[in-house]
Amino acid sequence: MKAPTSAVQAFSHAQLCDVAVKWLKRPHSAGGPGCLVAVSEVATGWTGEIPDAIGFSLSHWETGATVVEVKVSRSDFLADRRKPHRMVGGVGAWRYYMAPKGLIRLDELPAGWGLIEVTPGGICRVQAGAMADVRKLGYDALQLQVERWKHHYADRDREQWLLVKLLARLGDVEKLNRDRRDEYAIRARLNGVIEEQAKTISAQRRMIYKVGHLERAALKKASNGEQTSLAHRVGN
Repeated sequence: MKAPTSAVQAFSHAQLCDVAVKWLKRPHSAGGPGCLVAVSEVATGWTGEIPDAIGFSLSHWETGATVVEVKVSRSDFLADRRKPHRMVGGVGAWRYYMAPKGLIRLDELPAGWGLIEVTPGGICRVQAGAMADVRKLGYDALQLQVERWKHHYADRDREQWLLVKLLARLGDVEKLNRDRRDEYAIRARLNGVIEEQAKTISAQRRMIYKVGHLERAALKKASNGEQTSLAHRVGN
């Protein structure tokens, strides 16, 4: 089979890295892995791997990192397999190449690697990998597929290094943690107040309905009494 050529390039590396980060954050309903955190080109150590895009998910049997390596040329893709972290270890429990449509063939993929093709219009199509046809799979089938594509010996130490580095860039993370905790507490108190107010309003509505019902019954009784009295007088 004739190998694809680099003529299919339609995006820059940076553009596809942006596409990869957005794809990582997509929920299953939109064809993605549903990562809560996703970033591009962050080192995993002083001399470690620098994934083009990596995302982290927390979802029972899907907890872990997903790596997307972006390729915009044949030469870059062919050179990638010679990197030390491709031969052993490397980050990412799930791994994909992302490339313009037609750049990489499925039979060229390393074992355990998926492929995301990007059309000229920027549409991502997962041709292979844990998220292939994810919108068509039931819960059990998806769990089996995710497990089948998982790299069980991913370098968790370097993944942790990357996450710590990202947290350090945020500044005082304990202050952020306290602020968020206080925000949750305030929100919980406000929800409690709203719930109590809703109960009060509901009770008032029931009381208004009850009073209105009694008033209507009284008026009806009075009206019936007047009609009976009038009929009595007319009969006499």
